[in-house]
Amino acid sequence: MGATARSVARWVLGVVLVGAGIGHLTSRREEFQAQVPDWVPVDADVVVLVSGVVEIVLGVALIVVRRRRALVGWIVAGFFVVIFPGNVAQWVEGTDAFGLDTDSKRFVRLLFQPALIVWALWSTGAWRTLRRGGVDAVVAHT
Repeated sequence: MGATARSVARWVLGVVLVGAGIGHLTSRREEFQAQVPDWVPVDADVVVLVSGVVEIVLGVALIVVRRRRALVGWIVAGFFVVIFPGNVAQWVEGTDAFGLDTDSKRFVRLLFQPALIVWALWSTGAWRTLRRGGVDAVVAHT
């Protein structure tokens, strides 16, 4: 049951990331641009396009990579950490996007980022692999 639940969760997260990445490149591009903090020294559209491609690659990796699945989990979790400042900036700056049109809605969204990190680590077995064999096991995990 546990392995099946993890596999389903990993697939769902992969599909969500691919969908979000496609949104970065198409219909939701302007909303994603609104989340890029003003202090980022790169054009917001470039950030959105690059992060969209990264999300698609990570989503596909969650679904297809087997041998280094735990490593993929850590990379996806790291991605969620890296994009978190954009979510914080959206809250602090009061930027409306994705129906987040109040400070309280934007704040509640911040609480979901740790859940995404845990989801990535749990669904790929990354936590378990690290506990069993350390960093070397994460990199070499088959």
